[in-house]
Amino acid sequence: MFSKSMFSSPGLSLALQTTMEGGGGGGGGGGGEVGRMPESYETGGGGGGRRSREEEHESKSGSDNMDGGGSGDDPDGDDGKPPRKKRYHRHTPQQIQELEALFKECPHPDDKQRLELSRRLCLETRQVKFWFQNRRTQMKTQLERHENSILRQENDKLRAENMSIREAMRNPSCTNCGGPAMIGEISLEEQHLRIENARLKDELDRVCALAGKFLGRPVSSMTPPMPNSSLELGVGGHQFHQLQGGGSGGVLSSSTSPLPLGPPDFGVGISSASSVVPSSSRASNNMMGMDHSLERSMYLELALAAMDELVKLAQTDEPLWLRSLETGREVMNQNEYSRVTTPCIGLKPNDFVSEASRETGMVIINSLALVETLMDSNKWAEMFPCMIARSSTMDVISNGMGGTRNGALQLMHAELQVLSPLVPVREVNFLRFCKQHAEGVWAVVDVSIDTIRDGQPAFLSCRRLPSGCVVQDMPNGYSKVTWVEHAEYDENAVHELYRPLIRAGMGFGAQRWVAALQRQCECLAILMSSAVPTRDHTAITASGRKSMLKLAQRMTDNFCAGVCASTVYKWNKLCATNVDEDVRVMTRQSVDDPGEPPGIVLSAATSVWLPVSPQRLFDFLRDERLRSEWDILSNGGPMQEMAHIAKGQDHGNCVSLLRASAMNANQSSMLILQETCIDSAGSLVVYAPVDIPAMHVVMNGGDSAYVALLPSGFAIVPDGPGDRGVSETDNGGGRAGGSLLTVAFQILVNSLPTAKLTVESVETVNNLISCTVQKIKTAIASEN
Repeated sequence: MFSKSMFSSPGLSLALQTTMEGGGGGGGGGGGEVGRMPESYETGGGGGGRRSREEEHESKSGSDNMDGGGSGDDPDGDDGKPPRKKRYHRHTPQQIQELEALFKECPHPDDKQRLELSRRLCLETRQVKFWFQNRRTQMKTQLERHENSILRQENDKLRAENMSIREAMRNPSCTNCGGPAMIGEISLEEQHLRIENARLKDELDRVCALAGKFLGRPVSSMTPPMPNSSLELGVGGHQFHQLQGGGSGGVLSSSTSPLPLGPPDFGVGISSASSVVPSSSRASNNMMGMDHSLERSMYLELALAAMDELVKLAQTDEPLWLRSLETGREVMNQNEYSRVTTPCIGLKPNDFVSEASRETGMVIINSLALVETLMDSNKWAEMFPCMIARSSTMDVISNGMGGTRNGALQLMHAELQVLSPLVPVREVNFLRFCKQHAEGVWAVVDVSIDTIRDGQPAFLSCRRLPSGCVVQDMPNGYSKVTWVEHAEYDENAVHELYRPLIRAGMGFGAQRWVAALQRQCECLAILMSSAVPTRDHTAITASGRKSMLKLAQRMTDNFCAGVCASTVYKWNKLCATNVDEDVRVMTRQSVDDPGEPPGIVLSAATSVWLPVSPQRLFDFLRDERLRSEWDILSNGGPMQEMAHIAKGQDHGNCVSLLRASAMNANQSSMLILQETCIDSAGSLVVYAPVDIPAMHVVMNGGDSAYVALLPSGFAIVPDGPGDRGVSETDNGGGRAGGSLLTVAFQILVNSLPTAKLTVESVETVNNLISCTVQKIKTAIASEN
């Protein structure tokens, strides 16, 4: 213990700066070492003058040192040596400044740093060591006092809040008027919240009932929801194990055993309702979210019902589907359909007619690749370029489960077309739902959603009832596709010439979808093959074939967009008196498009009936030797095929490069790029004059995007369900089978995009169409 005289010593070490309760009681010499004393200790004796002495020690900032002393920060001591009287030393201001500077950088210096500092400051190493120990003790004490002060302030604040809450509980007041509240009174906000809470519970019960129907077992609304829980759409009550051949559509055998279930996911963010929502703003946000959730749950319910109907239509034969004796194709029995199904999207609007068809075919593509193509709007449009003018995905409700498309549900928009100005484009907003029914068996269904989103739209020209396809993997990379198309539309918008064709499902029906799918997949298989078809010109390199096919595809796409006036381009329809009644003329501006010449583009198209089979008409129009009989660009001379690229087993599916021979020295030779394609639903001949240097670049593998062209051509379809395309005469004395021919031209009438269209330009294009149609009729009549 220290003597009382030590407290007045100016050299008192900072080791005594810890809490001390009093001075020593006697005057004898104390013998204990400071280094062995704890950080908080008591000394015997009275407590007078403790506060002033602590403040005095703190003011020295660790400048005093006691030789042989220590602190609670270091356990080093001089055990075993006899106690001796301590000597105290006061550091100079310069030494303190140096020590403080190093302390800021390194509060715990090592032996090397202490030795260097002691040499520089002319101090002993132990003095430097003890100064740092005392300085750390002082810093720790100051931090503890500061933290204690903060805790005391927070404690006082909590005590004051507690007292206020207790006072408010003793005297409750109304939040609206400020007066005393009555026992049992409920505020208007709480009433709204309770009503909203009840509505949320009802909605949750409805969704749980739907989930129970989907999962095949009851789902409790009181089950704690999982984070971001969702109902996996790929799991259902139907599990299809195999496709059994039978009839043209095949039969799906089903069982009601449910598939293994994943975590429930509605994709709508519906969670169990809490008892009371604490704020009105949160309640309004919940109302908006629940409105969106309600719409999505309705989409889910519609998708499930549509999938069930599609499967039923795909697996059922007679009496739902009857085979026509006239055409051999399947026709839906509307009375049986009404009996066995429940309308998914309401009753048929007045003045609407129905079209329904089913087709089955083998396609050289596996089920996974086909499903991925159908669920991607861009790939879907590329697979059916002549049928889809434009498509887009408006919303993705579910991406599927397990990294697959099983359970994928998305909202899509599409413009479907028949290549004729006499048939309007069908714009449809629909749900597309994909589901895997068994290993290698998938189904994709479409159904219109206009009645869900808008009630009953003011103008509705078409709606798509459950339609789609069931795909089953077959050996050797093939798939068996059963396609069902079912729609209701306003027939008054369709020209009388095309009404029998559309009503029979041959314009937008299943036969056309399957035929186009088979032709495109066959083309892709040939292009992916390393072997070059025998009819192809070997002078074209592989990169040149690819560039030439890409250019031909762009040409055909532009031709289709000009025939049907889709929204791919901004067309302006003209109502000219000097144009035939069934000829539609449109104009648009071509600006900043490297694939087209700049200026005013005029498009003219018409459709006519011809007394010749579709096959004979197609062969006549694609034959380069007969081209001079109808094409004024041929200069009246024969055409020569310079290049040929096959796109299918049928010789009519190909891309050709033709050259017109000059008849005299004043005429220059020119090149014509032509693509022809044919399937069981129709045929197409598209061509465009191209620049010779540009085509040389393309044939050598160059970029085809900068080749400017404006396409023209023909689209050929049978004239109705009675025509099988086998003969031109009917031995029974009836009407001979004929063709519907669409002729379309796109011509640059002015190289200035801002120029005005002249009457002479319109008359020139109208005369071109009339002259071409007349030449075709004359040539066919002469052949017959």
